[in-house]
Amino acid sequence: MKLDAKIPAGPLAQKWKNHIAQGKLVAPNNRRKYTVIVVGAGLAGSSAAASLAELGYNVQCFVYHDSPRRAHSIAAQGGINAAKNYQNDGDSVYRLFIDTLKGGDFRAREANVYRLAEVSSNIIDQCVAQGVPFAREYGGLLANRSFGGAQVSRTFYARGQTGQQLLLGAYSALTKEIARGAVEMFTHAEMLDLVVVDGQAKGIIVRNLETGEITRHAADAVVLATGGYGNVFNLSTYARQSNGTAAWRSYKRGAGFANPCYTQIHPTCIPVSGDYQSKLTLMSESLRNDGRIWVPKKKEDCKKNPNDIPEEDRDYYLERKYPSFGNLAPRDISSRAAKQVCDEGRGVGETGLGVYLDFADAINRYGKQAAKVQGLENPSKEKIRELGEAAVAERYGNLFDIYKEITDENAYKVPMRIYPAVHYTMGGLWVDYDLMSNLPGLFVLGEANFSDHGANRLGASALMQGLADGYFVLPNTINHYLATQKPGSCPKTDREEFAAAEKNVREINERLLSIKGKRTVQSFAKELGKIMWEGCGMGRTKETLSRALDLIPKLREEFWRNVNVPGSGDDLNQSLERANRVADFFELGELMCRDALTREESCGGHFREEHQYPDGEAKRDDVNFAFVSVWEYKGEGEAPELNKEPLVYEEAKMVTRSYK
Repeated sequence: MKLDAKIPAGPLAQKWKNHIAQGKLVAPNNRRKYTVIVVGAGLAGSSAAASLAELGYNVQCFVYHDSPRRAHSIAAQGGINAAKNYQNDGDSVYRLFIDTLKGGDFRAREANVYRLAEVSSNIIDQCVAQGVPFAREYGGLLANRSFGGAQVSRTFYARGQTGQQLLLGAYSALTKEIARGAVEMFTHAEMLDLVVVDGQAKGIIVRNLETGEITRHAADAVVLATGGYGNVFNLSTYARQSNGTAAWRSYKRGAGFANPCYTQIHPTCIPVSGDYQSKLTLMSESLRNDGRIWVPKKKEDCKKNPNDIPEEDRDYYLERKYPSFGNLAPRDISSRAAKQVCDEGRGVGETGLGVYLDFADAINRYGKQAAKVQGLENPSKEKIRELGEAAVAERYGNLFDIYKEITDENAYKVPMRIYPAVHYTMGGLWVDYDLMSNLPGLFVLGEANFSDHGANRLGASALMQGLADGYFVLPNTINHYLATQKPGSCPKTDREEFAAAEKNVREINERLLSIKGKRTVQSFAKELGKIMWEGCGMGRTKETLSRALDLIPKLREEFWRNVNVPGSGDDLNQSLERANRVADFFELGELMCRDALTREESCGGHFREEHQYPDGEAKRDDVNFAFVSVWEYKGEGEAPELNKEPLVYEEAKMVTRSYK
């Protein structure tokens, strides 16, 4: 596999500007002669489809939902980072760049991360112009708050529904282009294969989820913006529909899969309550601005009412271990710290897998401030609490409402209980600086690619990357590829490559429907998820990974022998949808474990327990593992081949990460 990152020459701060200035262009009157397929319509997909259509390209956008408004980007809560330094607290493009690189434990590509920081401010301007209702200060200026891994306030937000508001902005841009005919929208449409013609991505095979119809679609380039693959663990904060099929089947057509083992564990999820659950619910990281995280110091206190545990018997373990960052330590570090205290037997809740997120101090502080502003002298404790709860509700009210709806507990009165859960995947298809995979013509955006977050994503950076890729990066870089393609040379769908890809899709569906076994698809998903969590979750060892690599092929063999997929492929069949996705998760899960076993170091969310310092921190090995793992598909039944893209830093230094 040839891996050319195409990183521009010159100083880091000038690479992106020079790259745009020196890149190839497509003349406006020629753009209408090109067709681009965009798969996915979340933040990255909607912004890309709208932007490409505005440039004059013909765009076909595919989404398996009934509307782009249902894309999982809508679930993002806390905010979006940008280096505007509105708080005058020392932020800059360079500081955002370093924070992001450090947050990823120096396992991301330097040039891509700097570009992300550089264009971050443009995203905010774009979204404000679209009418996104960001929170504002009293004087009308945009407000900011802090997120994990940063010592500045750079996160723009819309209460606890930032993703929803940003997606509505991108959706409005997309619908404008749909209305004028520049974008052809295909809903209820799931991509099940990539079509490669003469070594280049030139189309996709799609199944209509309502009718079962399988269709062929050709284009001059294909853009994947299909999100992450965290549902391989079954229980996660992802929407249940989220899956890795589009990316995985592109991998099997020749696209390299990079760093598959890098999984984000988010520290502030509502704990698992029973085997009946189909997904987990996130409490935004923004809550860590004001909530203090603690567990009892004594095991015997864990079943007590938390309000009855005196201050001296509480362990604010993040503040104790990481005094410089405290409760805003990065996600991977905060998650492992929570697991550690629970492993010690100091976890709370019925299962013992939980820690407290407590707002009592914030309520008291804000209440006193509000009383002072209102000129109240000697206010009662009850009045202070009333004012404080109102202030907290103004900042985080909808999150408290979600918590109450799920747990039937009032977090204003009793601390929230949280525990880490799978939330994001930093791995994805390999892309170069132009966001094009090693397969020419296949571009990959947002969470579906590997490029910007290394081994751990900082909070509020997913929305930043998705919109940066869709609004500002791809519209500039796709020209470089399309300019090499003759206008009007888009292949016809009657070519043998399209027929072969469609045949592959039909054969997989027919095979799944013909098994008529005794186990449901969901039972296999649950069992696989448990294997993945125990073998390749927050803590990984050679033993757990080897065990997973022994169990997964056996379970996959049983799946193909004993799964029951009722119905037919000729109409709505959600069991068939899920069966396709779970079939791919078996193979992807195996690759994740293989990747984790190969990487004999700890970095970010990849915590090999054999490789840690005496104090429990991750022990990186820059001598032997400062590279991107890029896996190449070699055929059914054959072991994939590992390719390596060295990580060479021109300005940043790979230092031992510390948040103490």
